[in-house]
Amino acid sequence: MSCDIALVPTPDEAIHVFLRDRLREFNRNAIDSGHPSGDLAVIIRDGEKEHIIGGLWGRTGRGWLSIELIFVPEELRGQGIARRLLALAEAEGLRRGCHSAWLDTLNPEAALLYERLGYRRFGELKDYPVGNSRIFLQKPLKNKI
Repeated sequence: MSCDIALVPTPDEAIHVFLRDRLREFNRNAIDSGHPSGDLAVIIRDGEKEHIIGGLWGRTGRGWLSIELIFVPEELRGQGIARRLLALAEAEGLRRGCHSAWLDTLNPEAALLYERLGYRRFGELKDYPVGNSRIFLQKPLKNKI
C-alpha cells in the first residue's frame, strides 16, 4: 500500500472524529477488558431548562472513568456544582463497572477542589504553558453503603 502524508494546519472536526473512532475501534479489538466503553455527559441547563450552559463530558472504559471536560459558568462557581457534576459522573462510572476515575486540569484552584473530593495527583506536566502546569489526578471509586 502506498500513501501520502500531509500536514493539515487547520483541520476540521471530521478529521478528529475519524481518527478517534479508528483508534477506539483498534483498541477495542486489541485490548478487550470485558468492560464496555462509552461516552457520558452531565449537563447544566439555564433556569428555563432550554439551553446547556455548562457540564461535564467523560468516557468510561477498561474499568476507568475519564473526565475529559468540566465547565461551570463563572456566575455559578462556588455553589458546589462541580462537586455535583463529578458525583453524578462517578456514580455512573460505578454503574458501568469502573473502579477508578482520572482527570487533568490547568487550573491550580480546580486541582485543589479535586483533591478535596478525594482525587490524588499522579503527574504534572510543567511549563504547560510556560509558568503553569497541567496536573493529572486520579481517584478510586467506591460504592456507598
